[in-house]
Amino acid sequence: MDSHQDSFFSLDGPLDVAPVGGQVRAANFAGLAKMARSHGRDARGIVERHGMDAHVLVDPESLVAPQQVADTFEYCSTIFDDPLFGLRFGSMQDPEVFGCVTALCRSAPTVRAGIRCLIDFLPVVHAPDSEVLLIEGRDTAELTWMVNADMGVNDQANYQAAMLNLKLLQSIGGPAFKPSWISLSAEPRKSDLPEIENMLGCKVIRQASRNSVAFPVRALEQPVPSANRLLYKLLGSYLQRVKSAHSPSLVERVESYIRGSLASGGCSIERCAEKTGMSVRTLQSRLAGESVRFSEMVEKQRETLARAHLADRRLSLDEIADRLGYGEQTSFGRAFKRWTGMTPQQFRFHH
Repeated sequence: MDSHQDSFFSLDGPLDVAPVGGQVRAANFAGLAKMARSHGRDARGIVERHGMDAHVLVDPESLVAPQQVADTFEYCSTIFDDPLFGLRFGSMQDPEVFGCVTALCRSAPTVRAGIRCLIDFLPVVHAPDSEVLLIEGRDTAELTWMVNADMGVNDQANYQAAMLNLKLLQSIGGPAFKPSWISLSAEPRKSDLPEIENMLGCKVIRQASRNSVAFPVRALEQPVPSANRLLYKLLGSYLQRVKSAHSPSLVERVESYIRGSLASGGCSIERCAEKTGMSVRTLQSRLAGESVRFSEMVEKQRETLARAHLADRRLSLDEIADRLGYGEQTSFGRAFKRWTGMTPQQFRFHH
């Protein structure tokens, strides 16, 4: 007998490198080479233009920045002259883009358990800056997703996510699963709405405050057609180990929350405490133990984002103020002068 007799199966370590904040698996590009060819383009040039090596097209485990994915998709939308590129691209793909978390969801006993797997492990396996939530009402449930980083325009990436999340729900919900409606933060042209609704198979709400797929709450208790107890147990315990080994520090989680909530104007320590699963007092004392305060962290994130936006030049000062959660440009201007000794205009001029 060998020394591993106490465990049934074991691995010496994780099979793949888990992405960290600011990274996402290149699996999002699955099928891009084929789609580009159908438009007479070479996908290698497209990804290289956005600072990536061509191998990201064939290696789903390689890691890229979420911003590179968002920018590549917006660029494809332009050069292919397709305002719904992300939807069309997602419809060609399989939810396995999300990696082994998809296999875990499909092996779960119920739809609720499958969604729980997506919530718990998508940030571990695929995209640490992404967040998935399940909101349960009396009659309707919503699977909601967001990225806790300011990505600028990322409509096409949200279209792709809508299609892939819908496909995953359909595969775990079985033939009876029907979405009630889908809300998108994107602002498609009104004339494109019928095609979007046709592709997604339900009513679509545009310019919504969140991206979500809604469905009858009773669907949560439905059994998953492909449920597999052995796979669910083995893969679930493996991913739990990977998650424990890569848990971000409290400071990183708070920074991620701040980046994601500044633009909504709802950035508060109360909401952050709720998100991190503790009371405000506990959060304050734990941050104090790390020698930081929530208000200082908000200021630091605002300054970092402000410098990046001003150097980038794509956004007006009003838009930047809005993205940072300031009600008006003047209060942003005063804060920026306090941080840097310069007005935002002077900073932009010198960069």
